Amino acid sequence: MRIVPIVFFSLLTAFSVSAQQPPSTIPTVSNDNIARQGAFYIGGSYVGEPGEETMGGAMYVEVMVPKEIKYPYPIVLLHGTGQTGFDWLWTPDGRPGWAYNFIDMGFVVYLQDYPARGRSPYVPAVDGDLSIRTGPTLEKIFTAPADEDFPQAKNFTQWPGTGKMGDPIMDTFTRTQVQYIGARQAELTIEANKALLDLIDGPVILLTHSQGGRFGWSIADERPDNIKAIVTVEPSSPPIRSVDPAKVAYRESGGLSWGVGNVPITYDPPISEASELQVELQPEAEGENLIACYRQIEPARTLPNLQDIPVLFLNGEGGYHRIYDHCLANWLNQAGVSTEYVRLEEVGLPGNGHQMMLELNSKGIAEYISGWLHENVK
Repeated sequence: MRIVPIVFFSLLTAFSVSAQQPPSTIPTVSNDNIARQGAFYIGGSYVGEPGEETMGGAMYVEVMVPKEIKYPYPIVLLHGTGQTGFDWLWTPDGRPGWAYNFIDMGFVVYLQDYPARGRSPYVPAVDGDLSIRTGPTLEKIFTAPADEDFPQAKNFTQWPGTGKMGDPIMDTFTRTQVQYIGARQAELTIEANKALLDLIDGPVILLTHSQGGRFGWSIADERPDNIKAIVTVEPSSPPIRSVDPAKVAYRESGGLSWGVGNVPITYDPPISEASELQVELQPEAEGENLIACYRQIEPARTLPNLQDIPVLFLNGEGGYHRIYDHCLANWLNQAGVSTEYVRLEEVGLPGNGHQMMLELNSKGIAEYISGWLHENVK
């Protein structure tokens, strides 16, 4: 009689273990290469009326530590507009993202949700209005551009799936795109990342994408001793005025008024207003379907706090940033910042758009970045 409950318990145990396994449609990854991981909040201050104070400006951060650290400097990942740290974890078709790729290559990785974004607190009436991108906009700029959207769209081949709303992969991507604030985002993100660097208390690699690019220059400007190198993936650009990608022409407004961003940054000789930058337009564009660039009139002011920080600047063959990213790379080099501008198809990585960390050859791009860091940043 005693054997029956033992057998029954064994069957229940086996059934429970089997039932707890997630379905194959839920992406999972082995943690065999991860020694430790954690999550924490950094930065912030109390805001609001007396008696109604709320902690604002705090930032959610995750850290992942490989079992074998093969590179001396951790990577701090800064995401783009409407995105969060999740975009570094998974591709929309279920492959491990760059965070796991870099862990497998032996890098310590920090990823974040900007203040007022994702898992970081948003304070109504303090942080400003919220915006969110529509599905048709995401198609046009990221996942399924047409030739009329910008000339390079015909070269875009690396998005998994059709990129159209209703395609399961596109729908998965759209679910990850969240609300975001406006002008206040820069101040909050720069301050929180300064606090993060102070906590890490050692040199790091900044790996920035899109909106995160312009934050990265300011973070490095204020904490140059903490930044060993910057890898930037199609950062916010171009300098001075924004561009209409469909017309390959400048708009009347927009652009990076301070050359690399829209908040004050250290120039030598110093300036107190962006309007003090003396600029001119190139006489002609550097190639077909490229804009002529704004540049400083010589002698150019330098960006002294960035001059000892090597920069790898990646640009995809099939995205709208191809039209003008070279202008920001030119601006950086003219300002004394050693910037290597890489057109990915020229290093065997063709067909990428703006969301290259999510595209079919994403792992190959991560491996290229790793190789560049090992070769150029000792």
